[in-house]
Amino acid sequence: MLQTADDWRPTASLDALKLRATLLTRIRAYFGGQGVLEVDTPVLSSAGATDPAIHSFTTTYHGPVPGAGNGSELKLYLHTSPEFPMKRLLAAGSGSIYQLCKVFRDGESGGSHNPEFTLLEWYRTGFDHFDLMDDVQRLLRTVLDGTRSVEPVDHWTYRDLFLEVTGMDPFTAAVKDMQAVLQGHGLHDPVGLTPDDRDAWLDVVMTHVIEPRLGPGLVFIRDYPASQAALARLRPGQPAVAARFEVYLGGMELANGYHELTDAAELQRRFEKDSTRRDAQGSEAVAMDQKLLAALASELPDCAGVALGIERLLMIASQSASIEDVIAFPLARA
Repeated sequence: MLQTADDWRPTASLDALKLRATLLTRIRAYFGGQGVLEVDTPVLSSAGATDPAIHSFTTTYHGPVPGAGNGSELKLYLHTSPEFPMKRLLAAGSGSIYQLCKVFRDGESGGSHNPEFTLLEWYRTGFDHFDLMDDVQRLLRTVLDGTRSVEPVDHWTYRDLFLEVTGMDPFTAAVKDMQAVLQGHGLHDPVGLTPDDRDAWLDVVMTHVIEPRLGPGLVFIRDYPASQAALARLRPGQPAVAARFEVYLGGMELANGYHELTDAAELQRRFEKDSTRRDAQGSEAVAMDQKLLAALASELPDCAGVALGIERLLMIASQSASIEDVIAFPLARA
């Protein structure tokens, strides 16, 4: 990596660092006032995220491991989210919890991405995803007070938003229909996408056609296709949809939330499906989190959870164009 005389300096201004401290203080005050417990879980884990779109950093521990004898060697993953151990706490009776922590994702670097970033993740017991959307809205109004308005607030279903912007029904459209939409907006076919990966094509339409038209306010999008449920439960209907939402502010994706899946057998099926997809795309196999599966089998309480990117929140609050403006030392200066 090319070094310069100023590489030791932070890329974020002192004002940006002070704003970060202010927002973190407000976040903790919000959850303290709500009676939500702050928790701390390990950054290193023996299991990683199976999601085919997420790639983990790995490391190796050398030394004694309780129950494994001396001189052991253990492969570990830097967590991409604190989700799995937080759900184990929920299953153990913690009640509603939140966490502010560093997370790590390999291959993610750009204007709004850094491979190490700060995530706010929280779970509310007894909430569904509709309750949690209201909670997100209250949090953002509180935390951004005096820096950025969240108005207007709009709610869309995934299907209605696609129909409004593109005239295309995402639940029935063929890939050729998505290609036509992209071409109609002057976009060529993305490199590397196969004709049978409908969700990948839908994602390209979302990011390149729909997101730029979301406007300046707060936008909630819900009822994603069942194939994009991740770890959300499904809501019955024709078709069934994921009890999942995403949050945008000023056109930037900010948070992703679920009415959480609590069925251990279904979770294992989804992990296995992810593993098959990872194998098909040539990605490294990732160990399934057996401790999480055991926690769900023990009974995860009915809850909803959401993860929100702090750096993106800071970019919005400070009207910054680059994530480097709100991180002291991004990848190139780490």
